[in-house]
Amino acid sequence: MLDREEIERALSQLPLYQYAWIDTSELVFTGRVRMICKNECPMYGTTWACPPAVGTVEECKARCLQYPYALLLTTVNEVNDIANIEETLATRAPHELVTRQAAALVAAQAAETMVLSTEACAICEHCSYPGAPCRHPDRMYPCVESHGILATDIAEKHGIDFFDGNIVTWFSLIFYR
Repeated sequence: MLDREEIERALSQLPLYQYAWIDTSELVFTGRVRMICKNECPMYGTTWACPPAVGTVEECKARCLQYPYALLLTTVNEVNDIANIEETLATRAPHELVTRQAAALVAAQAAETMVLSTEACAICEHCSYPGAPCRHPDRMYPCVESHGILATDIAEKHGIDFFDGNIVTWFSLIFYR
């Protein structure tokens, strides 16, 4: 079992906005979330971290539910225009750094982990998708939404704040057993 108090002490040193310990049985999976990926994200169909490469929503759900627990974490960033997807996506890097640090804390105590974050994967300059396998599957964190997870639902269940205006709230889930 994780020593949550120890992990929380370390999390308090990171620039997180909020976090919550969750049971994965609380997650809502829906194909509607994928429509946002397909219709609005320029990374759809271009990397191993995005649909359709991550599998169907049902396959993603089965993979996630192999883990009974997860740590939900959020960071926030302000942008000039929340509707500008390129500007919004450009604020991901600090969140990804925090996610990697938090994931290392959980992985140090868990038998196994899986991380979903905000990435359409920016590890390689050019993704090997679809012609060759991912070069860094151990470092690539698919996007929460790529798995059909309704992040707003789980956030509301755990009192995670949302903002109006030009504030981007980034979510990550660190699954563990």
